[in-house]
Amino acid sequence: MKPHIKLTLKKDIASRRIPYWKDVALGKADAPSHIHPDVDRWVEQYSLPVRVTREYQPAGKSWDRDELASGFNRVYRLILQQNTDIPNDLMEHISLVPDVEAATLGKVATADLPPVTARALTLETDVRSRQAIHLDQAHDYSKGEAEITVAVLDTGIDLGHPELVEALLPGYDFVDIIDGAGKFVGDYLGYDEDPEDEVGHGTHVAGIIAAQGLDMPVGVVPRCKILPVRVLGAMKRGSKKVGAGLVDNINSGIKWAIDQGADVINMSLGIQHSGGGLPHEEVVDYARRKGVSIVAASGNDGQEQLYYPGALPHVIAVGALDESGEIASFSTYGKQVDFAAPGTDIYSTYIGNDYGFSTGTSHASPFVAGAIALLKSYALQKHDMKLSDQQVKHLLKHTADKLDKRFKHPKAGFGKLNLLDALRLLDHKLAA
Repeated sequence: MKPHIKLTLKKDIASRRIPYWKDVALGKADAPSHIHPDVDRWVEQYSLPVRVTREYQPAGKSWDRDELASGFNRVYRLILQQNTDIPNDLMEHISLVPDVEAATLGKVATADLPPVTARALTLETDVRSRQAIHLDQAHDYSKGEAEITVAVLDTGIDLGHPELVEALLPGYDFVDIIDGAGKFVGDYLGYDEDPEDEVGHGTHVAGIIAAQGLDMPVGVVPRCKILPVRVLGAMKRGSKKVGAGLVDNINSGIKWAIDQGADVINMSLGIQHSGGGLPHEEVVDYARRKGVSIVAASGNDGQEQLYYPGALPHVIAVGALDESGEIASFSTYGKQVDFAAPGTDIYSTYIGNDYGFSTGTSHASPFVAGAIALLKSYALQKHDMKLSDQQVKHLLKHTADKLDKRFKHPKAGFGKLNLLDALRLLDHKLAA
């Protein structure tokens, strides 16, 4: 993907046929080179010809009410026809055009990828973390329902792993980056239908949610479906690897997952932000309108910081607990944190049909995403009822184990995930 400008107009250009950016990138459609007289004038003045595309595409044949309310019909991607930097002065001029609501540069975001320790170094398999949320007893109520789907937006998933293969739905790869390509490891170019994981982070996360328990503790919802959505490639930074992806392509992945029918989205990633607008805001608003629960990692810097999407109001941000049930020292905290779940030395699936341990809020988040899927599954199985996102949040909030007398703790939010008590409360409410 060449450099691009994300442009939001105050009104849709309804009379013009403008293709979706991915169709243009794949050579399936031709794009016009003009969008608005005043915007065009500035682009031409800086001698930067563009291809005008839509940032989003409708889920159906036309925009529905929720898509229009989230403003998707007014968002465009102006893709440069040459690989060059976009001057800040040009962005300022475009932003001041009266019919422009917002104009931002397409940016590559990075997220830490906690290392995975190979299982060969130990014979243990970590039952502790599952016991901490009372998973065995929770499974007496349900092990999930195939109609409930959890989308995992991450580095992809090992599509042939025996623990996961039965749970996987057809996914998609949204990673396509040119900037800094020399630093990337593995696949970083070309959108396709192959969300294969090359670094292991997404595979580890997916196993916590839906592993079958063949050679590791069973996942939180082994009978639910997993939708793999690859939004992060791997980039070397010194001696370690970080996940990297275009923020706008991550947004496309979120909307795609919602439109594919995801009930829960797990995002074990987070980016810091500076400047105007908030990352992922419009697609998170769309998730809220569609009733889709989004769960994200709070961050791993051990400080009071905001990472997105976890810092957005609709999103559930999850901090990490250590082996003793206390907040892990690395867990990012603040008013945005909603819950805490096990996040140290978590044993799960790994690439190459393997297994391993990893530590981070990345691995606490899928426990909560799985818990939401289990609550939604049980309501569907017990009363053919679809739980709303607000109902799920109510159940988790009022059953979490408190760290002290405060209703909301700055590091643990409403408290430690207690899946068994959440199911008990749901069962009581369903029987009432």
